[in-house]
Amino acid sequence: MCDYSLELYRSRPAVEGEQYTLRRFPSGTMGFTAARDCETAVCLPADAHLRLEGIGEAIRQAYVVNSTEEVVTTRMDGTAFSHRDAVRFANGREVLLQGLNAGTVATLIEALPEAEGLSEVRAQRELVDA
Repeated sequence: MCDYSLELYRSRPAVEGEQYTLRRFPSGTMGFTAARDCETAVCLPADAHLRLEGIGEAIRQAYVVNSTEEVVTTRMDGTAFSHRDAVRFANGREVLLQGLNAGTVATLIEALPEAEGLSEVRAQRELVDA
């Protein structure tokens, strides 16, 4: 999941165990970046399990969640060229990434099963780390 409006930036797939920070790109779109490269959008697979930390007070009150929550990535229904990347909290409430506060930290706990694409993600990470 990489929001359509991040297509003009470099991107790479997320890797299990890595930590990402939600930031606002120059286009105005919120997206995750890794600490070592804050100019590259990190794309998360749909249905990935994340641990979010540093959830802002307004979001905590609006969605009845804590400052740290485990979530699942999802895509909300929407029209073409609209933001759809979101997370689903354990209580079932969903929020677009655009609605979260910049600076929220995410750790990828679990991605897609190996047969559905994780091997490609690992191979790309090996290329980056080489």
